Amino acid sequence: MARLFGTDGVRGVANVYPMTAEMALELGRAAAYVCKRHKKIGPHRIVIGKDTRVSGYMLETALTAGITSMGVDVLLVGPMPTPGIAFITQSMRADAGMVISASHNPFQDNGIKIFSRDGFKLPDAEEDEIERLITSGEIKDIRSTAHDIGKAHRIDDAVGRYIVFCKNTVPEDVSLDGLKVVLDCANGATYRVAPIIFWELGAEVTAIHCEPDGTNINANCGSQHTQDLSAKVRELKADVGLAFDGDGDRLIAVDENGQEITGDHILTICAKMLKESGRLTNNLVISTVMSNFGFGLALKELGIQHGAAKVGDRYVLEMMQQKGAVLGGEASGHIILLEHHTTGDGILSALQLLVAMRHQNRKLSELATLMQMFPQKTINVDVAKKPPLEGLADLQAAIKAAEAELGEKGRVLIRYSGTQSMCRVMVEGPNDEIVNRLAKGLADQVKKSIG
Repeated sequence: MARLFGTDGVRGVANVYPMTAEMALELGRAAAYVCKRHKKIGPHRIVIGKDTRVSGYMLETALTAGITSMGVDVLLVGPMPTPGIAFITQSMRADAGMVISASHNPFQDNGIKIFSRDGFKLPDAEEDEIERLITSGEIKDIRSTAHDIGKAHRIDDAVGRYIVFCKNTVPEDVSLDGLKVVLDCANGATYRVAPIIFWELGAEVTAIHCEPDGTNINANCGSQHTQDLSAKVRELKADVGLAFDGDGDRLIAVDENGQEITGDHILTICAKMLKESGRLTNNLVISTVMSNFGFGLALKELGIQHGAAKVGDRYVLEMMQQKGAVLGGEASGHIILLEHHTTGDGILSALQLLVAMRHQNRKLSELATLMQMFPQKTINVDVAKKPPLEGLADLQAAIKAAEAELGEKGRVLIRYSGTQSMCRVMVEGPNDEIVNRLAKGLADQVKKSIG
């Protein structure tokens, strides 16, 4: 049986293994059992939140049944950004937090990720323990009875708690008064909280893709599709556009001209602000191997050290903790600001970006010039299986040929997605013609080698 947990929890097509109600029930039971073992003193409680996918109702009910069957209470907060669940878990002193979401994936997918009691992603050892309990069948024989069965409670003030938490990350001497902001909430988990937060801080807010219907999450909107946001920013002559993904842990921005600003740009801008204020611990920023060449060069110009982790926010966080960094993230817009939160938070990242604009009294397009992008092309190839790439001789030969052509003026990175049945082919180089040609050739070779 394939491993349940990937780089970001359990994920798949809703109502197809492993994202079935039956599996959610088992995950709830196993997670509750592990939480009780790791925290001997009660009461035992687990927070459950979700994004706006229609399948969230089914999985939420199954998770609740599984958790309560083990004598653990459930705290239901409804639709809320993933980082909001991490915060509420800490705020409520719960044993764990569980998020029902497939992040930036289309609505037919869903997932379950787990935060530990301290607001960080669940450690690998506890994920392994949960998986063992399920796959061995051991959890089926462990259950509470009678008065030991748990209860479910709805936490009505969770949204308000998270709004206050986000607002408190903005310095008291910074106001967003007069700033015209467009928000793209991706018809996802930020649709309730984001407009309120930016409006209460003084911004003139226009929100688009803020009417979820269960099936329109991430559909041609949000952090992966900024065309509508760019158009609205230009139409309204806004100062900035801010796009979140379906579960609200990513941010991609759009400047006043409608030009997209990547996660690498946002990291660079925040790094400069933290360094100048003396808050960039160890003068270090962590990204992933997918960050643009220009990002490393920009940090070097700013006199900032740079570390590169494997792709995935858990690996960025792991390296940040190992090396004592407070800022890290991915080009996709998943940014971790450890001085404020334990996990990536699109709203917090957006607020810090606006703080940087206010502190320096500069337009976003001007701040973005801190980093110059190298031409980059990424092609996602759908695959039915994931054989080790190093064992594919023809593909390795094609990679070596491409690297030889690029020399020191570019790079090739080919890797499997940790959350989807895809192989990602990325090429960076000196100009668009070269990167497009090499990326297409390598993607074609992936199709031939893997099928």
